[in-house]
Amino acid sequence: MTATAEAHATRRRTYGAARLLLTLTALAALFATATPAAHAAEPVAQAAYLAARLRADPVYVTDQLPREIPHSTAPAFARLAKRTGVPTYVLVLPGPSGTGKGLLGAVHDRLGRDGLYVLIDASGVSDATAYGVHAPAADAATVALYELPYDAGPLRSFERFVDVVAQGSEKAAQRAASARERYGDEDPAALYLGPSDRDNQSFLTGVLLTAVPALILLLVPYVRRWRRRLPGAKPGRPGAKPGKPGSAKLDSGRKPESGKPESGKPGPGIRHRLGRGLVPAAALAGAAAIALTASLVFDQTRSSAAPPPTAADLTARVHRVTEGLKRDSVYVDPESARVLSAAQLSRLHDRIRAFARSDGGGPVYVLLVPQLTEDESAGQYDVFTATVHRKLGKDGLYVVADPLGGYIEVLNYGLRLDSVGLDLGLPESIGSGDDQAHEADDHALGDRLDALMTYLDKVPRSDEPNTAADYPATPEPVDSHVLRPLFSGDFRPGLLMGALTALFALALTAGVLGIVGKVLRRRNPAPLPTSTLPFTAPTDPSPSYLRRTAHTELSALAEDFRGSAGSGDSGDSGESGDSGESGESGESTHEQPPSGPSGLLPQVRAWDCFDAAMLLVDGDIDALDSPGPGPETLVAVVVLSRAGRAALRGEVNDLCCGVNPLHGPAVSRHHVRVSAEGRRRRLLPVCESCRNTAIVEPATVHTLLMTLPAPAGADGRVPYIETDGPLTAVPNGIPRLIDKVRETAGVQ
Repeated sequence: MTATAEAHATRRRTYGAARLLLTLTALAALFATATPAAHAAEPVAQAAYLAARLRADPVYVTDQLPREIPHSTAPAFARLAKRTGVPTYVLVLPGPSGTGKGLLGAVHDRLGRDGLYVLIDASGVSDATAYGVHAPAADAATVALYELPYDAGPLRSFERFVDVVAQGSEKAAQRAASARERYGDEDPAALYLGPSDRDNQSFLTGVLLTAVPALILLLVPYVRRWRRRLPGAKPGRPGAKPGKPGSAKLDSGRKPESGKPESGKPGPGIRHRLGRGLVPAAALAGAAAIALTASLVFDQTRSSAAPPPTAADLTARVHRVTEGLKRDSVYVDPESARVLSAAQLSRLHDRIRAFARSDGGGPVYVLLVPQLTEDESAGQYDVFTATVHRKLGKDGLYVVADPLGGYIEVLNYGLRLDSVGLDLGLPESIGSGDDQAHEADDHALGDRLDALMTYLDKVPRSDEPNTAADYPATPEPVDSHVLRPLFSGDFRPGLLMGALTALFALALTAGVLGIVGKVLRRRNPAPLPTSTLPFTAPTDPSPSYLRRTAHTELSALAEDFRGSAGSGDSGDSGESGDSGESGESGESTHEQPPSGPSGLLPQVRAWDCFDAAMLLVDGDIDALDSPGPGPETLVAVVVLSRAGRAALRGEVNDLCCGVNPLHGPAVSRHHVRVSAEGRRRRLLPVCESCRNTAIVEPATVHTLLMTLPAPAGADGRVPYIETDGPLTAVPNGIPRLIDKVRETAGVQ
């Protein structure tokens, strides 16, 4: 019996040792997997918190995005959710905190209710799943993603999502396929402008507001003057389109008017003043039109779809964090995925208590809260921390650990620590993390916070409590989405650039028109100024020179005569078919001018000269381009045309130079020698140049006498006064020349 009992005792001890070994092995395996298990269980805490919120209200809007999705917009999301036709649960969370894989499924499991679960972040609908109900969640999310631009906003994105869900599965699938096909490679146009876009609009408005009126004020008068300088331009009608010099048949039979306006019609002076006032009026109207159009087209007032937050929206998260710090020195954001295991959190509390008891240490407050540009502090951790410190009312070391970005910042309020060392000496491996931390989902915040506490133990102490800097307590203005007024910002630089643009355009236009004018003047040379004629007119002109000059002068007279007639009446050009031609019988069909003192009335003189010149060419200016008219006829046309143009300018000259009729008007009569042989003199009208020669060098005057090619069958040249035709009347004055032409043509 003793041996048997001893054997049983031995087996029990063996079995006990085996069970103990198995137990220790199981415990070792349990402890070996404790950290992963804790991490795997952490999303459960986030899902449980969100499920509890949805149990109280099917729409939960975070308080961490007041600048983009204010908490006060929850009723708007709730109204949209009711339009889906199925139970809908909406979670509006900040960025990546709600994008963890399976978050909606975990929330559904904790809530235990079937329905359509929708996850929304600052950009719009990011995930949607239907549990136990029929709803085209995936297709609706696809439509909201493709059909809307990136700046549509979460509320508009959810509205589009709801509309597609309400259409049913079949239509939703078709719409999703169409959206992918249409917007697969490009995004829809943005709905809102950024600050830089508004600057561009202001700059463009400023440029146009000065450039367009300045161009009207500068270019219109410049182009008018340029056109008046063109060959054949009409001087009496600024801006009128000049006719082609030498058009086939011109009416020389129109009566010159006395300049008195017809009854009921404004006179030329009134029309001229009205014309001058049109340019400033057009510039003013253009500026007003640009300003009005810009205000209507660039009417955007906001740069984002985000509604303005209320005061409660901007203080909700600070109040929540402050209340949490009153209960625990480590505040973990319940909306974010957990980044600290239970063991890491417990160790952090132990390290904080030890630091508080150390020499120069003190309270440490750890804020595991995301820092986003859409939050109440606009992503400025120092502003957020200063606000929490002021709200909490306790000094200490405030540590901000961002569970989304992974950054750690330390701010000292009233502890005897070297604040400069905290600001500048914090190791990068702790503040921003190394490559391994960047790749980890939890950013290795647990290990880095532990390393931070070790670093704090080594930070030099100071004699007096201090703060590194006066941290700001005021966030950026909440109206940051409000665009500047259109007429501000870059509007003033645009005004300056518009003026420079107008000057550049004027210079460019002047260059182009200068080239065009040279080409036109080369093709249609303008008459030479009267003052230059004595120095430029040849003594022995060739037939080609006479034809070219006669065509130019008579064309200019025709255009000037039209302009004068147009400015004195209703503006009729005076053309009337064949009324300017003379018949074969030699009888003129021209109407006679009104009665008046012959040779004194400028318009009558101009009419007589024009009429006589047209008789010489049979009413056809183009005939001057042919070899038909003789040299003496061409000279007579030149003399009459120049006298007529001078009369239209108010200069009635009865005499032209008798030495050389191409010299222009005469200033007096003088006895001059007309031949090198003998000393015979003749009393002739002379221009100023010929008179001076006759006084200073009388023996050389005969060399200035104009000669013409001899008649057909003869050689050499002959003095013009010895030719047959109307030129023999030149020494007797312009009126006698006119009469001679009419006598030759048989006109009464």
